Amino acid sequence: MERFTENLIYASRWLLAPIYLGLSLGLLALAIKFFQEVFHLLPNILSMAENDLVLVLLSMIDLTLVGGLLVMVMLSGYENFVSRLDISEHKEKLSWLGKMDSGSLKNKVAASIVAISSIHLLRVFMDARNIPDNKLMWYVIIHLAFVLSAFVMGYLDAMSRREKGSIH
Repeated sequence: MERFTENLIYASRWLLAPIYLGLSLGLLALAIKFFQEVFHLLPNILSMAENDLVLVLLSMIDLTLVGGLLVMVMLSGYENFVSRLDISEHKEKLSWLGKMDSGSLKNKVAASIVAISSIHLLRVFMDARNIPDNKLMWYVIIHLAFVLSAFVMGYLDAMSRREKGSIH
């Protein structure tokens, strides 16, 4: 009975596979939104103010960073929690694939969130004249919370790795 239960629990990791596949639909939605921005930008580019152009470009960078985050979570999460990716020899393999454990994946996700938050904060600051001061303050506080949590996660991960190294 114990072996059956353990095998069932272990096999249940495959329930994550459709979730990771579902993230690819999120990636498709991001791509559609990105090109919607491009098609909206092109006809207006000559009449657009420089500030507005920068805001649109920052939005596009934001979408790109979120897309990269999705790819990283999909591939690394699948490899770490479901099954190794069997990529044929003649296909290009991403250099980080298979090298990112769940701890480093969490750190990469945290760093990506900080980068995304930074770009969002920059967009907010570029339009600061139209945003109330108390809202600006909250944007900064939330961003600093992301930065602090990413720093603490990285620090704890480094401590954990150091302890693992001293145990062996």
